[in-house]
Amino acid sequence: MHHHNSAGRVKEYDFSTLPVAEPMQRSLATLFAARCIPRRWTVHASSTMYWRQLEMFTAFLSRQMRPPRDVDELTASLIERWREHALATVGGYTTFTAVTSLLRGDLRLQTAPVADTLSRRAPRPRSGIQSYSEAEFDRIKLAARRMFRAALLRIEHNAAHLHRWQAGEFVEDSRDWALGEALDVLARTGDLIRHPGHRTRGGQGIVYKYRKAFGGMAAAVTWQRLFLSSMEATALGVLLLAEFGWNLSVIDRAAIPRALPDPGEDGRPTYRIPIEKRRCGAGHFYETRNVTDDGAASPGRLITHALAATRFARAIVADRSPETDLLVVWRTHVAGRERADGDRQPPVGPFHFGVHRDAGARWARTVGLRGSPFQRGRQTVNALDRREPGQNSQDTHDRHYVLVDKRVRAEAVAIVAAGAEEATEHARRAVLVAELQDVPDPGDVETATADCADIEHSPYPAPGGGSGGRCGASFLMCLGCVNARIHPGHHPRLAHLHDAVGNLRSVLAPTVWEVDWGATHARLDDLKTKLGTTGWTRAKAQLTDTDRELIDLMLTGDLDS
Repeated sequence: MHHHNSAGRVKEYDFSTLPVAEPMQRSLATLFAARCIPRRWTVHASSTMYWRQLEMFTAFLSRQMRPPRDVDELTASLIERWREHALATVGGYTTFTAVTSLLRGDLRLQTAPVADTLSRRAPRPRSGIQSYSEAEFDRIKLAARRMFRAALLRIEHNAAHLHRWQAGEFVEDSRDWALGEALDVLARTGDLIRHPGHRTRGGQGIVYKYRKAFGGMAAAVTWQRLFLSSMEATALGVLLLAEFGWNLSVIDRAAIPRALPDPGEDGRPTYRIPIEKRRCGAGHFYETRNVTDDGAASPGRLITHALAATRFARAIVADRSPETDLLVVWRTHVAGRERADGDRQPPVGPFHFGVHRDAGARWARTVGLRGSPFQRGRQTVNALDRREPGQNSQDTHDRHYVLVDKRVRAEAVAIVAAGAEEATEHARRAVLVAELQDVPDPGDVETATADCADIEHSPYPAPGGGSGGRCGASFLMCLGCVNARIHPGHHPRLAHLHDAVGNLRSVLAPTVWEVDWGATHARLDDLKTKLGTTGWTRAKAQLTDTDRELIDLMLTGDLDS
């Protein structure tokens, strides 16, 4: 069985090696082949994962007392035993769901009890990946920044020396001249001039004058003068993860960003970044983002530095493989040692692309940290920094990044509590507090907006009156006072006040209106809701000239004075 991925590279699977009868091998191969098409499995990682699950499934079948010879001999009880066996193992959810999804494609398994058993959903395990603490993630970003910054400064320093050599600034045959000539060879070929046919351990016979100019044969003083190493490219990948939330597949496929032709009046470049996001599903694979280099801490500055650090490697790659247009490029010390991966861009000579999934752990050990930073780092960025989907749908982002993260939950407690407290305070301040009555009480004192049951003991006493003294508040505050009583005689003027306060929005700045009139309008909204549409309409119809005059005086402040 051959699987061609989206890049046209091929991976083979030999179904004759599976420990089941030939008819079963053929049936499984047919189901597998139906997925090996561009619209189903675009990468070898998908077919490899399913192949591994089939190996476990067929191993399970081979251990049965009477192993089925073909899929039509699979029974509901056998699938149930397989379910229990698979779900009891690490990764069992993936194993069970992958195998049953394949088997459901066979017409012989789409009826009878076995079909129901295959359709039963397995409980999805909770993700064990948790975000870093703020301090942990800061340490990771600092380590990546230091490593990549050192590499960038080294490349820039040697680029400046090369430029001076090209400008003829050095005396011929001097050490600086020899170093410039060696850098020129390195920049054009990606390699060093060596003695023909001479091979020595490590240095492989670098010409003496260049070895002397370089100061040795180690990678750190030879080809790393112009190119990133694998660990330095990984550090760049960590920074791209921290800044943009990219996963390894996106970093692997990140195309070279292009600066827009018009940098603007300030001359700062804006880059258009094409992103390939395989996990977003067909029709949503590609996305373009624009980022501007407008300062040292801006996302665009990282792109500027990435382009500078990879420019010599990208130039050689463009000459040898013009169709290759990738941002993260690094040089290996000995070509051919890296494992082949058909889903990743093949090397061009000694130059490799992106960040291999194993490189994260090696980088962490190099800088004194534990574990690859990419999965937990992406969890941190997506769940806590971005709070929005990166390479996934909104539903996947919420279920697998936000809702399962302990740090998000812990921070949410304080946020929810603060929101509830704010809502309670807003309700206390801006919801109608005055009591509604059907008829006026003869003992109450009439005000402009309501009747007062106890004007001598107010929640808002006049200045100098002491706690619980005579009321000194505006008539508008009657709507928020526990001593106030509102009866139908007040409804017309309050309905008119509601309209008048709403009209003030058109002549006042929003912030000013909210401070001066927002609470009053909210309380009147509450009154309108309590009276209902019919009652509110009837109140507006009963408005008198006296009501209008009273409200006009109150709005101008003349009534309070």
